[in-house]
Amino acid sequence: MRKKFSAIVAGLALLLAFQVGSASAESELDTQVSKLIGIDYSYGGTTTSGFDCSGFTSYVFKKLGMTLPHSSGQQYKLGDKVAKEELRAGDLVFFNTSGSGVSHVGVYVGDNKFAHAASKGVTISDLDEKYYAKRYLGARRVMSDETFEKVTSDSAAVM
Repeated sequence: MRKKFSAIVAGLALLLAFQVGSASAESELDTQVSKLIGIDYSYGGTTTSGFDCSGFTSYVFKKLGMTLPHSSGQQYKLGDKVAKEELRAGDLVFFNTSGSGVSHVGVYVGDNKFAHAASKGVTISDLDEKYYAKRYLGARRVMSDETFEKVTSDSAAVM
């Protein structure tokens, strides 16, 4: 029963991811994120057995050929600051969910949405959801323009 439910959730996640918009439906970024939707949350998790937020972003970026530290605070120190209105697919978005600074990270996927490992598992949320909008701290661009073009084009090779 759980496998059937997981297959349904994965199918719905793929449909949602393909409607995201900024990164095309066939892009390497979308492919990597879509494969992970529905995987359980696990504190300290860095594998498909379970992810925490920075474990999820580290895993996705590793699949895209980049190395990120397994810490949302350390990831926040990387790359260049990006204004919310300038976000593009692949940017990291950060939140203060603990009340004491950077404590949550996700990957922006376009159309005001981001993928992340939340307490309910890997999911896609909207930046304007009340919970996240209230806790949004900022974004960082860690991908070069060249990498961005490679992993967000619909002709990108799927890993």
